Amino acid sequence: MKTHIPVERRSTLRIAVFGAGLATLGIELTASRLLGSVFGTSNIVWANIIGLMLVYLSAGYIIGGRWADRNPSPLTFYSILMWAGFAAGIVPLISRFVVPGAAQAVEQLNTAVMIGSFLSMLILYSVPVTLLGCVSPFAIRLSLDDPMHAGRISGQVYALSTLGSIVGTFLPVLVLIPWIGTSRTFLVFSLALMAISFLGIVQIESSKALRMIWMPILLLLISWLMLQGPLKNTQGQIYETESAYNYIQVVERENTRYLLLNEGQGIHSVYNPEKRATFGTWDYFLAAPFYNSAPVDLGQVKSVGIVGLAAGTIAKQFTHVFGAIAIEGWEIDPEIIRVGQLFFDMNEANLEPVAQDGRWGLVHSDRKFSVIAVDAYRLPYIPWHLTTQEFFIEVFQHLDENGVLAINVGRTFDDRRLVEAFAGTVSSVFPTVHVVDVPDSFNSILYATVQPTSFSNLVENFSYLRYLDTDPLLLDILARAIEASQPTPSSSIVFTDDWAPIERLTDSIALRFIFQGSLDVLR
Repeated sequence: MKTHIPVERRSTLRIAVFGAGLATLGIELTASRLLGSVFGTSNIVWANIIGLMLVYLSAGYIIGGRWADRNPSPLTFYSILMWAGFAAGIVPLISRFVVPGAAQAVEQLNTAVMIGSFLSMLILYSVPVTLLGCVSPFAIRLSLDDPMHAGRISGQVYALSTLGSIVGTFLPVLVLIPWIGTSRTFLVFSLALMAISFLGIVQIESSKALRMIWMPILLLLISWLMLQGPLKNTQGQIYETESAYNYIQVVERENTRYLLLNEGQGIHSVYNPEKRATFGTWDYFLAAPFYNSAPVDLGQVKSVGIVGLAAGTIAKQFTHVFGAIAIEGWEIDPEIIRVGQLFFDMNEANLEPVAQDGRWGLVHSDRKFSVIAVDAYRLPYIPWHLTTQEFFIEVFQHLDENGVLAINVGRTFDDRRLVEAFAGTVSSVFPTVHVVDVPDSFNSILYATVQPTSFSNLVENFSYLRYLDTDPLLLDILARAIEASQPTPSSSIVFTDDWAPIERLTDSIALRFIFQGSLDVLR
């Protein structure tokens, strides 16, 4: 029995090592997208994915090393790769049976089912990732014909595997997932591994290769049958797609369209061509200019910057009330901008949508704004770099002399720690901060003014505008903001670019809410 591969055939083995490294990272990142469409992409989700994948790989390294010593056969090596590819392709197909129940559990905050389905989906990856972990130690054993060269051979194998992992880091996220979707990305990795394995087996024993041809054929057939239709069957869904950043859904109910991302817990934009008021957080941004001293005329609002444009609901509200003022909106995901233009009529001539990170886009804008709206926070997904003192200094510098910052901040009914932390951070830059709780929601709007202001300004501006020909939507929103105003909390917390433990705080709030809800049900 051959215990190593001849030098002239090692090119296929090197391709196998490279492919295994590529597939390992590719599967890990693609797994985050498959799980993210149901459970989101919080740090807790990522920690579980990365942690368990490392456990599976560690098991594979141990098993692969022992397996290679006991049966150092090239045929066994390529068979392992074949089965790893087949198992990787089966994962998204089996998950199709788990996703509907898991998605329903997330929507209903059913903690037991959420945890059970999450762990069961992660366990699905144990077979392909463990088998892929076997590849490198097995390849070293097959390449080792002289113990004096063990270090050099090991270095070459792990270098090839790492190079493959580098490609596997970028290929699914930047190319495959936006192009063909998550499930078909798994299929691509699966078929690539089986093709490499088939090539290696043909070089050793062609009859064995023919006996294993059923695996890719069966996988393709099952995939063709099962990968039809949408990934999630959300009620009223009219469109879904996957971008480099998000799983995107458009849902329509009672002539109103909603933009959902990833697990679909938060609504990121809303559009109804027959209704102006959304009765959600988007309306309340319109109140921002009226915290300045009365009287504030609509003509004083000349430009708006929006960090977290999404599908343009805030831009549409400002355009309706203030006319064709200049609006610049930053949205990191260009696919969301496209969806907004197609399904949410985000085609205002005065709106300049920019596919860019909000902080970077704001810093590089040459405009001064009357209002800067920050609507990029959705529990538990808050970009930490948009929460710091340094960021709010940059916001302050891009506001005009009567400018106002408005921020949508999440909370629960009995946990306002995030509101308090943002009030503390923003107050370290702006002289005055006001708070409004959006009724029947888990959101508060913080308004921070460049000039020192008081709550009475809002009341006086409302009284002033009532006697003018003011849009009823604006009057309604000002009345709602007055009624829902809250005391500004005092807080010593100041997030900075050096210290912003936002993930720890948001995870704590989210977990407390979920488990308290489960306990309430048990009671």
